[in-house]
Amino acid sequence: MPYPTDRDRDRPWVMRTYAGHSSAAASNELYRRNLAKGQTGLSVAFDLPTQTGYDPDHPLARGEVGKVGVPVAHLGDMRRLFEGIPLAEANTSMTINAPAMWLLALYVTVAREQADAAGRDRDEVLAQLTGTTQNDIIKEYLSRGTHIFPPAPSLRLITDVIAWTVHHVPKWNPINICSYHLQEAGATPTQEVAYALSTAIAVLDAVRDSGQVEPGDMARVVGRISFFVNAGVRFVEEMCKMRAFARLWDEITRDRYGIADPKARRLRYGVQVNSLGLTEAQPENNVQRIVLEMLGVVLSRDARARAIQLPAWNEALGLPRPWDQQWALRMQQVLAYETDLLEYEDIFAGSHVVESKVEEIVAGARAEIEQVQDLGGAVAAVESGYLKSQLVSSLAEYRREVETGERIVVGVNRFATTEPSPLQAEGAQAIETVDPVVEEQAVAALARWRADRDQAVADASLAHLREVAKTSGNLFEATLACAAAGVTTGEWAGALREVFGEYRAPTGVSAAAMSGDAGELSRVRDRVRATGEDLGEKLRILVGKPGLDGHSNGAEQVAVRARDAGFEVVYQGIRLTPEQIVAAAVQEDVHVVGLSVLSGSHLEVVPQVVDGLRAAGAGDIPVIVGGIIPPGDARLLRERGIARVFTPKDYELTGIMDEIVTVIRERHDLPQD
Repeated sequence: MPYPTDRDRDRPWVMRTYAGHSSAAASNELYRRNLAKGQTGLSVAFDLPTQTGYDPDHPLARGEVGKVGVPVAHLGDMRRLFEGIPLAEANTSMTINAPAMWLLALYVTVAREQADAAGRDRDEVLAQLTGTTQNDIIKEYLSRGTHIFPPAPSLRLITDVIAWTVHHVPKWNPINICSYHLQEAGATPTQEVAYALSTAIAVLDAVRDSGQVEPGDMARVVGRISFFVNAGVRFVEEMCKMRAFARLWDEITRDRYGIADPKARRLRYGVQVNSLGLTEAQPENNVQRIVLEMLGVVLSRDARARAIQLPAWNEALGLPRPWDQQWALRMQQVLAYETDLLEYEDIFAGSHVVESKVEEIVAGARAEIEQVQDLGGAVAAVESGYLKSQLVSSLAEYRREVETGERIVVGVNRFATTEPSPLQAEGAQAIETVDPVVEEQAVAALARWRADRDQAVADASLAHLREVAKTSGNLFEATLACAAAGVTTGEWAGALREVFGEYRAPTGVSAAAMSGDAGELSRVRDRVRATGEDLGEKLRILVGKPGLDGHSNGAEQVAVRARDAGFEVVYQGIRLTPEQIVAAAVQEDVHVVGLSVLSGSHLEVVPQVVDGLRAAGAGDIPVIVGGIIPPGDARLLRERGIARVFTPKDYELTGIMDEIVTVIRERHDLPQD
């Protein structure tokens, strides 16, 4: 968005809703309806198989297709996704990360096709494309978990995308450094700023050192770097965080990279406010949380967001409906068009309170950036486990504050008495659901696509991709050739997996600090020890994340608290098949299996674990489940033999540990103490 002079009324930010589900056709209809309601940008949510480089027919994709986003397996899907939407006039954000090069290549190919159909020059249309690919892999290792490749080749893919777009799609943001998920993983404001800027340093160093961009073009690179940040409910602190962010970004780009143009050094960022801070209990309270969180990134004109997408009030319950997303869009529109917010210069300039808080965050972030650089930079700090352990420890401290009541969450640990909500009245469908037939249709459509393409051309393009991957050459042109040849998402990622390998990031659990109420934890620890003595061995719990859901924060906190309560913990990280979880449970001879699922695939993947344990002769091992699970689904899981179902309203982890001990004692016919 252009920046006005101080004499102008500020222009509203780009208004988006994060959307996409089921299929390209269904998502296209949703996008066109949202644009008709006044939305000024698109934010594409891709499903987990697409985000992790799998096709709908891959075993790991079972139960995940179309759940948390739209499946895009090939060029035909991308065409359908944007049918009737001129890309030269759109502003599109794509949350895609590891396969960002692939999805951008599909997008560029559709833009070229639209240019040809309109009789326009291809390069002219590409020069008009505006939008963003998220493409920040480092935060995926730390929080969201949709990484594919090891850090070095991942950084290469980012570098290649930046170098190609600077020369061919000059208005496109090839990356947004994404601190959003760092906050959800536990980052304090200081850590969020520090770790995001450390990532930006790693990316800019890689681009500068790659030889693909002339030194004189580094200002163009810096000018297209964007950030995607989180805004929590402590909106004064969040506003100060963004002012600190802007100050440090200006300083780093000027001093480290010699960028003289102040406009190129501006912090350009978009926002989604804190989805994981929304509550299942009294979810109507989430409306005011969302508005207050938005204020933190719009009140300060000198550090105002240029694009905003808001979650819906019911995202702690499941997938929001179109009406829920409309409500979130209207929140933005009322603030931008009805209030006088955009009519003034920065209203905090000269505030000693604000300046003091900003300076505190700046100083803390500088020190943490130096610590990361001393470790060898962001990539080395990921590989050593330092960054992950810091985040896990910070989140453990946050949870301790909530559990003890030191941090008040209205409707959860204080003021929990409530009237029945008309928003969730009996018979009302409070969330969007995805028909299971969507997956079958996607698999069938994929088979038809493969049958209709020129297989020899597809094979040749994949062979060329592998050869380029073995060199230091830029991979984007080879990826474009794959897109045009009808290669699929899984085939593109599979070819690079063959060359680059895959990566399992450190979990951070072993280094995390102990948390929780000491007195209650001591009581539960005594129960764990006594139950172990009754059984003649130490209690063992396997914490597993089946399927492709990479949001591991909850699973990690459960693992840490179980360890602190005296359990022997088996936690192997994210993205496991039910078969792998069953094998580990049998091999480790665990007393209970705890599964974490936040992607909506619980009805598919959880029963597979239960059935697998029975088939392996270990059906006596109880299975518990935690995640975003609607009440009706929870009943179905219990009917399938799940011992307990925990949802976000069950925030007291020590109490959950106590209940797990009860489950074990029940299963072994031990008296309850």
